[in-house]
Amino acid sequence: MDSQSQVAVALALSLLGGLSTSFGALFVVINPAPNLKMLGLLQGFAAGLMLSISFFDLAHNALNSLGFLKGNLWFFAGVVFFGVVANFIPEPTLAPASSDKSRKKNGDGGGKDIMKKHRRQVLFSGIITAVGISLHNFPEGMAVFLGSIKGLRVGLNLALAIALHNIPEGVAVALPVYFATESKWQAFKLASLSGFAEPLGVIIVAYLFPSSLDPEILEGLLGSVGGVMAFLTLHEMLPLAFDYAGQKQSVKAVFFGMAFMSASLYFLSISLPEDMSL
Repeated sequence: MDSQSQVAVALALSLLGGLSTSFGALFVVINPAPNLKMLGLLQGFAAGLMLSISFFDLAHNALNSLGFLKGNLWFFAGVVFFGVVANFIPEPTLAPASSDKSRKKNGDGGGKDIMKKHRRQVLFSGIITAVGISLHNFPEGMAVFLGSIKGLRVGLNLALAIALHNIPEGVAVALPVYFATESKWQAFKLASLSGFAEPLGVIIVAYLFPSSLDPEILEGLLGSVGGVMAFLTLHEMLPLAFDYAGQKQSVKAVFFGMAFMSASLYFLSISLPEDMSL
């Protein structure tokens, strides 16, 4: 295949992965509005996905490539950076259990006020998940491109594995957005956009990626992204899951999400030839 055909095949395969995120969002759109406990469990599951990506993928690669000290410095630079940024983000931290009490004290107006703050917090957590999954999907698109250059079988296997694990990622993005906005279209749109970071990765690695970029800096930046994602998950998403589903159930959902993403990363890694990595 010539280079144009390789790019076309890689784009088609990465679109399969991107569309599977939309497919996950469809599960949310076609079902009735979820209850708060289900929302909390999904937040816990999404937190598990994010922590697994942060520690077992991005930070792990940075430590392996740069060494223990440099990898940790890049990771914690991301943590500190977003820790500072988070001070300027307004964050309502009210538990849903307090809604009924406040509604009795303050009347319906007070209850609506609190629910509005909850929706804002849930929407923010959905956006966090979308950004984190987009950052994860971006290098997956690059991997699909490199895999399809290696051979159609490798590219197809990789694209199918990515597509399967993108479905619950679509649910994890769409559910909090749907709850917060009550708009099926907004939930579907944001989940789909997070999936289409994958074909964008193909385009950038094929046409725009500077060949002169120092691989060490790239790995360091991805390690910092892992730090940002870990901070966001523990600071925003996990407390929300505790509020809505309770601590014990949420922790189980977190570990289930981590196990799911770890298994996905494993199956992706064995789909790649030995001289490539995700």
